[in-house]
Amino acid sequence: MLRSYPRHAHPLRHPPCTNTETERTMKNALKYLPWIVFVLAILSVGQKLASPDTVDSQFNLEAFRQLPVSANGRTKPLDTVARNSLMSISGRQSMRTDDKKFTAIEWYIELITNPKQAIQRNVFRIDHPDVLAMLKLDAEKRTRFSFEEVLTASEEINNQAIRASQTKAKARDPFQRAILVLNERMMLFSRLTQLEMPYLVPPISSGEDWRPFVETLSLNPDDPDARALLNILQSYRDNEVLAFNEQIAQFTQQIDNELGYVAKKSRYEVIFNYVQPFYTALVLYVMAFLFGCFGLLSSQLSSKKELTRALLNSMTALIVVAFVVQTIGITSRVYLQGRPPITNLYSSAVFIGWFGAILGLIIDRQMKIGLGGIMASVIGFGTLIIAHNLGGSNDTMGMMQAVLDSNFWLATHVVVVTIGYSATFFAGFLGISYVLLGVFTKTLDHERGKSLTKMVYGIICFATLTSFVGTVLGGIWADQSWGRFWGWDAKENGAALIVLMNLLILHARWGGMVKDRGVVVLAISCNIVTAWSWFGTNMLGVGLHSYGFTQSAVFWIAMFVLSQLVLMGIGLLPMSLWRSKFQRVKPAPKS
Repeated sequence: MLRSYPRHAHPLRHPPCTNTETERTMKNALKYLPWIVFVLAILSVGQKLASPDTVDSQFNLEAFRQLPVSANGRTKPLDTVARNSLMSISGRQSMRTDDKKFTAIEWYIELITNPKQAIQRNVFRIDHPDVLAMLKLDAEKRTRFSFEEVLTASEEINNQAIRASQTKAKARDPFQRAILVLNERMMLFSRLTQLEMPYLVPPISSGEDWRPFVETLSLNPDDPDARALLNILQSYRDNEVLAFNEQIAQFTQQIDNELGYVAKKSRYEVIFNYVQPFYTALVLYVMAFLFGCFGLLSSQLSSKKELTRALLNSMTALIVVAFVVQTIGITSRVYLQGRPPITNLYSSAVFIGWFGAILGLIIDRQMKIGLGGIMASVIGFGTLIIAHNLGGSNDTMGMMQAVLDSNFWLATHVVVVTIGYSATFFAGFLGISYVLLGVFTKTLDHERGKSLTKMVYGIICFATLTSFVGTVLGGIWADQSWGRFWGWDAKENGAALIVLMNLLILHARWGGMVKDRGVVVLAISCNIVTAWSWFGTNMLGVGLHSYGFTQSAVFWIAMFVLSQLVLMGIGLLPMSLWRSKFQRVKPAPKS
């Protein structure tokens, strides 16, 4: 009689994988996902340092672009001048022809050694249809045109620019603004071509000024620095590679001996330019936000906590790398400027995002649902986008107004006030997350809702302290600088409004006028006040802190205010319309 074996027990068969083994494998894979993401993020950052943005040329343009020069009151490398100039004229830091892509330094050296060729390059970006019509240019196939094409209507452009400049900034129409921009770009192009700026010849001795190249040669043809630069430019023009490389090496050594520390900073700034730490951090924040969103989605759609935890931990890993990269960027700016981290609107935007990342990581340690990380990534990404647009083609490390030239007060008043901005924004964005999760999901139960509200309340307390202390420090600075503590400047009033709004929330909560939902809705309203104080007051055109009226800035501030009002309206919907019912989680019965 034949013995029958169970199918899985046949000696020649392997037992099939069970669900338990598959789940175990999946858990192990998910356990390592955050580490894999962390390592890949570090490698992507390191790759930029390992393969710098070198110039593909037989000429040693790498050394040429590291040469220190002086422009707009600051010593900087030629690389920075070339990048900013091309960005101002063309809207990008490189130039393309039919057969080649030019880096900014290649464009610049062609401009000063072969202007006849350079004026035929399509680098002038012109978008306004009326300006194009006036110049009789066809924009159907391209948006960039050559200086040669634009020059044909230079007289008309100049006349229109004079008329536009006689009109108040707020009253100018889009055509007038476009004409003024084009006229400024043409003037910049001409000054670069004629070597009027930057000042290329270093000072004769410490404490003296940099000198313009053409003027120095005309006054003293035997000046060693000016003569060396002339030989370098002539070698490039004549396509003498060996002579150029030998002369640039000798001149670099000469500059190192004369300037020392200044030359080293110039070389470091070139590295800073091509690494672009803030752009790298921006990309990492976007990736972190996506991981965070997938993590929240997973917590709603899947019962597997391991997947949610892996996604949220991956988000945290990316935020940590972004934070470190951003810290390196801020530290580099401090080194290059010799100033505290915040000196203008651009650096304040970078700093607000940086401190927001700190708060987000702290919140994530307290609440394990990923909200802190998501808020950190949103604020980090948003503020770096703002910084990118504020920087534009300008030198973001330029000279400061004389009245603001105080490292002590920049390191105290300005930093503390900006921390207050960041904390207030973070509380407001946590309030937004409370409203969105409460209205549109079932995520917020009673305990999570309470915990989130406590976080908002705690950050508001911190924001009140820093905003108040920073504002008082600003008053002391003002009193020491021009003899008055308070002058009702728009920026001063904005700072006071932030303090008052934060105090309003605290007192309303203490007095029982609002509860959890009221606290978060009021926190969202603080976003409006903070945006106005931080950014809006600078657009008024009045006061010490004014940087001039900007039409695009007004539009985006208005859109931001409108979005916050809509979110406040959603937060005030009847609780019956909220998907999260904030019911207490009943403890499991004892067996």
